[in-house]
Amino acid sequence: MSGQVNWFELPAEDTARARAFYAGVFGWETSLMGEDYHVVTNGAAGAIAVRDAQLTQPRIYFHTTDIDASVRKVAELGGKSDDVQTVPDVGRIAHCSDDQGTPFSLYEPQA
Repeated sequence: MSGQVNWFELPAEDTARARAFYAGVFGWETSLMGEDYHVVTNGAAGAIAVRDAQLTQPRIYFHTTDIDASVRKVAELGGKSDDVQTVPDVGRIAHCSDDQGTPFSLYEPQA
């Protein structure tokens, strides 16, 4: 459903420590995807990832059925969007901010 939260990313300096923390709090288990990206396998849809210049705070992704139209609407309403990126075998994403500078991301699943 468009607008529904469907993914999150939690940045961490030390992903092993973060995984242990969230396992303790929520019982989360993770699966490695890529070099140091850990997908939650038994909880909310999301991942624990390495904190870097692009991922400095938790990132929330909202579902959209038409990311191009959603990005245009973000701009029309005074927000900003990075270029839409294709993630192979996953879908398309765009990192945005609203008209007050609050960051969020859009996600259109692969057909």
